[in-house]
Amino acid sequence: MKTYPTKDIRNVGIVGHGHSGKTSVAAGLLYAAGATNRLTRVDEGNTVTDHDEEEINRKLTISTAVASIEWKKTKINLLDTPGFNMLLNDARSALVAADAAIVVVDAVAGVEAQTEKMWHTAEEFQLPRAIVINKLDRDRSSFERTMESIHARFGRNAVPIQLPLGSEKDFRGVIDLVRMKAWVYTMDGDGKGKETEIPAEYAEEARRAHEELVEVVAEGKDDLMEEFFEKGTLPEDHIIAGIDEEMREMRIFPVLCMSGLHDIGSDWLLDLIVEAFPSPADRLPAKLSLQGKEIERKAEDSQPPAAFVFKTTADPFSGRITFFKVISGVVKNDAHLWNANRGHEERLAHIASPFGKILNPVTELHAGDIGAVAKLKDALTGDTLADKASQVTFAPVKLPEPSIAFAVEAKSRADEDRMGNALHKLLEEDLSLRFYRDPQTRDFLVAGTGQQHVEIAVSRLKRRYNVDVALKAPKIPYRETIRGTADVQGRHKKQTGGHGQFGDCWIRMEPLPRGGNFEFANEVFGGAIPKNYIPAVEKGIIETAERGFLAGYPMVDFKVTVYDGSYHDVDSSELAFKLAARKAFRAAMQTAKPTLLEPIMNVEVQAPVEFAGDLMGDLNGRRGRISGMDTQGGTQILHASVPMAEMLTYQSDLTSMTQGRASFSMDFDHYDYVPQLQADKIISAAKAARAGIEEVEEE
Repeated sequence: MKTYPTKDIRNVGIVGHGHSGKTSVAAGLLYAAGATNRLTRVDEGNTVTDHDEEEINRKLTISTAVASIEWKKTKINLLDTPGFNMLLNDARSALVAADAAIVVVDAVAGVEAQTEKMWHTAEEFQLPRAIVINKLDRDRSSFERTMESIHARFGRNAVPIQLPLGSEKDFRGVIDLVRMKAWVYTMDGDGKGKETEIPAEYAEEARRAHEELVEVVAEGKDDLMEEFFEKGTLPEDHIIAGIDEEMREMRIFPVLCMSGLHDIGSDWLLDLIVEAFPSPADRLPAKLSLQGKEIERKAEDSQPPAAFVFKTTADPFSGRITFFKVISGVVKNDAHLWNANRGHEERLAHIASPFGKILNPVTELHAGDIGAVAKLKDALTGDTLADKASQVTFAPVKLPEPSIAFAVEAKSRADEDRMGNALHKLLEEDLSLRFYRDPQTRDFLVAGTGQQHVEIAVSRLKRRYNVDVALKAPKIPYRETIRGTADVQGRHKKQTGGHGQFGDCWIRMEPLPRGGNFEFANEVFGGAIPKNYIPAVEKGIIETAERGFLAGYPMVDFKVTVYDGSYHDVDSSELAFKLAARKAFRAAMQTAKPTLLEPIMNVEVQAPVEFAGDLMGDLNGRRGRISGMDTQGGTQILHASVPMAEMLTYQSDLTSMTQGRASFSMDFDHYDYVPQLQADKIISAAKAARAGIEEVEEE
């Protein structure tokens, strides 16, 4: 495959809500550009960008795929991103490699929650955007209704440069509002429209839309505004130049009409990408770090080579595949670049231009281009590969922590042996996953952005690495504590044929503030207990507290003071005093008002404003406390403190309450008392479970 100079490269992220048709738009562009010989379909499982087995089975994009095509001597790198909320972190990571974005909006549903999220992400990354209204051939699709939702969410600067020709199943082409011509497509054509005059029934609507377009374009530039006031309109070439310039400056967001499924409008979108979308050379310089200082570097071949790893995939056959964007310089095949993040050199053997799962070999990649290479030694997503004489680093994208965790249990010993290694390969590929062991419950946990996200990871374990695991809700890490005080004696005396056992201690137990954990104090004087036995008393208390008193959960936030006791010159020992301390602990718990603590989570919910009332009621029903509310556009953000035990099913409940239009995140905040009614249930369940274990042990 040939290489392209920076000015002839376009890196385009395709974003939008799940099932808005991003992959079908990508498939239409590939077909219109001649990169595929037939129009592929998501429901047939043969698209270039949804090639993973999980994506084919689930009929949705799970991770970003890159496909490079040529149109009018320009290389276009398409990044087809996921659109479901729990997978948006992958889309966010990929947009760092884009220089502009195509925002796909469903003509039936209008602007949906994740479309708005990705719009704000593109805005944060300062990416010029064009909007594609897709699925205009669907029943109940409406261009007018969709434009209303676009203007409500994105403002008046989202302006149509096309109108649809026909509607629903009769959608057959587009009206160009710049040149005032119509373009008609055939269902079995090559993805390219045929020019014709605008039908009479659309003439008045097209005239009004043309005037609105001219007004918006004129408002963006002073010289165009003067010309508009003078002549009342703008010539065609000035409109085109104004759209191109103002789109790159993010003053205008052109809206186009399309059917990805029938490849209507793909050639127009390709033309817009080439003519109006910025090349990497047109973008602001990249901000890099060099020896602790921030520097700026343009995407120019004359600069030292540097490449940023924005994505990693793990293939059981090909090994690790690393996707990178060339920030500056020229990266040649077999180049040796320094990984400043890992502190060693990487050899980029057999660099390629990606086309879905196919890697087309290239000899070099110029500044701004996107490439892939297999089997790098240690490079991971977020790393920077650079010339050793100029060891720059590019800041990785910050992603939120996972919001939900599930316990995983291997189904066999062989699965258990392979599970850790296989999961770590998935973690290299998906930065939103976490795998760890809970130190209290001893569960192995896989955490992700949602239940489906974790289920996809488990399914990949089975398909790719033949590791079979079961998912279950994690155990709640309850704690036990005390509300009162106690002053008790612990005495252990046992006489045997030889030396006996004797230990005697008096302790005071009192509560500590939340987070105080455990304190031990020695106030023994006069040698009532020899100093060498005091650590045994402390150890006895700690070991017994770990096993709890009410329900078997570790005891926290209490202080024990040993202040008196007695010993025997012959029969006393460390073991005897440890056993005495255990008895003292159990005696103290009888009067110190033991109680249960539960983890309280900080929860943030983002949802369309119309669901706010229902969500607040639901959180209150989960024993939650609403701590604040914010509004961003049409999105309501709720902040609440909710017990972890009440959040285990929240993902699925939230999805059903909001038709999948809401998301949430949570992290641990503090421990608080469990209400007595819930505590009684937890204690009864723990006793029943313990009785069952003892029964099995007796058998």
